[in-house]
Order: sequence, then structure tokens, then C-alpha cells
Amino acid sequence: MTLIGMLHHRKDPRTVIKAYAYAAIARAEGAELVYFSPGQVNLEDKTVNGYIYENGDWVQTVVRWPDVIYNTGSPEKLSKQYDIIRVMKQSIPFTTHSIGNKMRVYKRIEEAGKFSQYLIPSQVVRHLKSFFDQLNMYQKIVFKPVNGRKGQGILLIERSQDRYVVQNQDKREYISTAGLRELIGAKLREGAHMVQPYIHCKTKAGNAYDFRLHVQKDGNGEWVITTTYPRIAPAGSIIANINNGGATNYLEPFLLQEFGERYYDIKRYLEQFSLMMARHLDQIQMEKFNERIDELGMDVALDEFGKLWIFEINWRPGCPPAFYLELDVVKNLIRYCIYLANQAKEIREQIRQ
Repeated sequence: MTLIGMLHHRKDPRTVIKAYAYAAIARAEGAELVYFSPGQVNLEDKTVNGYIYENGDWVQTVVRWPDVIYNTGSPEKLSKQYDIIRVMKQSIPFTTHSIGNKMRVYKRIEEAGKFSQYLIPSQVVRHLKSFFDQLNMYQKIVFKPVNGRKGQGILLIERSQDRYVVQNQDKREYISTAGLRELIGAKLREGAHMVQPYIHCKTKAGNAYDFRLHVQKDGNGEWVITTTYPRIAPAGSIIANINNGGATNYLEPFLLQEFGERYYDIKRYLEQFSLMMARHLDQIQMEKFNERIDELGMDVALDEFGKLWIFEINWRPGCPPAFYLELDVVKNLIRYCIYLANQAKEIREQIRQ
């Protein structure tokens, strides 16, 4: 039986809501899941003092090292015990690998060239001068943290005669040049930010929106579409992220409403793009780091001319609290784990021969 390790920075699986779903699906797929943190690993005898879900509860038990590891949890917190993880990586396949922050992903796509036409021109700014240079160039820009998450800290800034309009999630205000310098200076002191020209992507009703393209590896190691759905910002907001009050909808009704007879072509365009981009980034990851990617969440938009633009690509995408997709995400991941474990087993057998 394949033993899947669920590696998390938290010691107790009862504090990780999704842990039960992974254990249940693993059992349904004919595998076993052990939950553990780095501190529960014994490097000498290659055992894990982890938790297995049995008879309605998590039971702590010592087991052999897993055949494959789903490395979830906080990368920053797990990195504190990276020496343990590094040793395990030498003999056990891991499912998840970082593709970096917004600008690192941007640079990878830009350097590879094949999909660079979909990139929104982006510039990291660390000083006021470079910020105002970009604002003067584009007149209407998006300003956001390089390492931001869940749509936090995003500002839309536009010149309006001798003042500036600054809009965040739900607030719009006019400020002077001095006020803008003070605001941006404070933001830059918090960390690196990036500037992009504003991409006009709104519904007929005037709400900002984008599309989340969620893709995963399946039990054959192939990229599949988990879901594609629109994220619609509240009235007056520029942020469609669900964590900031945005709403979701089913894809086809939304496309029918916004694009009429063109809905099917756009649906296929989004789906094909998500798979092509996933394979492309997977190839880059392998060439640069000899690693595979297992899951991606791509946020894209279509401007008023129908051109597709990449807003952001995440390597640890969340699942929307709708559509009952949580189990689909888990099934794909568990089946991919079993695939990786079987692949590693075949390689070991070939080496023995």
C-alpha cells in the first residue's frame, strides 16, 4: 500500500481542517496517509512519529518514511527545519515546489518568450522617482506588493488634473502630489512593490472581474483543469479576490451574459490557455531546478479588445468556497501522489537490475 506523507508546519492534524479530507480520499484510493511535521522525523532509522486517521480520530503512531510527500503548510515556517526536509527530498518525491513571487514568475515567462505577449508590463519600484516615472508613463496604474496575497494592498492610481485619484478595495479619494508622495513612500518602506498599467476588464454592469484558471496534475501525471470561474468585484471595488468581498459565478452562465454567442469560443480559449501555460511553467521548472509543479492558480483578464492578460500566477492556489470543488482538488492531488510513488518505485527497481 502506498504511504502518503502530509507534511505541515503544525504538529497536530486536528488544527488543519483539510487534513481529514486528504486522509479519507487516500483511503478511498487504496493508500494510507500519515500527517507529520519536520520535528516528528527520525533521520537515523527513517521513521515518522506521525498521525493516521483511524476510527474517527487521529492516532499518533510510528511508521516508515512515506513513499511520497505532499508538502503543504507555510513554506516560511517549514524552511526553519529545511535540513530535515532536504535529507528526505534525496530519497522521497515531493509534490509541491515553489515557482516564486509575482516578479519571479513574470521574469521566467518574459525570459522564455513563448507567452510573454500575455504579460502586463510590470516594474518593481523601490523609490518614489521610479514610481512617478511609471505613473507619468501610463497615467493610470495598479500599485501592489511584490509578495502580496489575497488581493491585499492593491491600489489603483490615476492622475486627475492637478490631483490624483487613489482607490483601494472599497475607498476612493482625491489626494495632492504631496499626499501621494507620503502614501507611496510609506508603502515602499514596508517592502518592494510593483507597478502595472491598468487593464480595463469590467462586466456590462461595471464591476471589475477576472478569471481564475485552476489546474492540477492527475493520476497519470498530466495537467487537467480543476475549474475555471469568474471572480467579480463588489460595486466600486477594483479587487475581485474572494477574500476581499468578491463573488464567484459558474463559467458558462457568466460568459453567456457577458459575451453572448461568443461564450463557447472564450471558454475554450481560457481552458486551452490554462493547460498550455501550466505545461510551459512545468517545463521551465524542470529545466531550471529539476522539479515538477503539481498545481497552479492563474488569474487572467480579457480587456475591452478581447486580449488576454496575466494578472498573477500562484503555485499554492486556494479552492473557492463554492461549486463543491474541495474534493475534486483532493482527489487529483492524492492520485498524483500515488503516480509519483509508483514512478519512484519503478526507477528504484530499474536501478537494482
